[in-house]
Amino acid sequence: MAVEVTRVYREHVPSARLIGKRYGDEDRDAAGSFAGRWQEWFLNGWFEEIGKLEALPESEGSSYGLMRMNGDRFEYWIGMLFPTNTAAPDGYQYEDLAEGDVGVCWLYGNADNGELYGMDPHNLCMAKIAEQGWQQGANAWFFERYHHPRFTTPDEKGNVVLDYGVYVK
Repeated sequence: MAVEVTRVYREHVPSARLIGKRYGDEDRDAAGSFAGRWQEWFLNGWFEEIGKLEALPESEGSSYGLMRMNGDRFEYWIGMLFPTNTAAPDGYQYEDLAEGDVGVCWLYGNADNGELYGMDPHNLCMAKIAEQGWQQGANAWFFERYHHPRFTTPDEKGNVVLDYGVYVK
């Protein structure tokens, strides 16, 4: 089955502090993904550690993969969102995110075979967002939001929903 977009909507997000760890192209695995870094997070209990902080209520406790170009350097962050004054624990980094609007797609598919990740689902979502007349913001953040239970509880077909989006103007 190919990935489907089952919902497209615009959401207003408050300013937030992303607390997590920043990665770059040198941290990709042989397949070009950050799957090994996510495994590292789960194996080391890093989500549980930062989850002890009070997450941004609007994030509903979701974990995030956020990405952007910072100059000519690609950044991929794994972490969670918190109120802007939240202190990052030792061993973690933070980035403050401005208040704004995001265009979000619900990507429906199988999380285990890789079909929810990479350029094809990205391009599918960006086309759906463009169909709404929304434009990507300058130097915009893109994100994968791993929402519980949409992403964590597979349906009868074994599929989940990955929220994928971008800051729009």
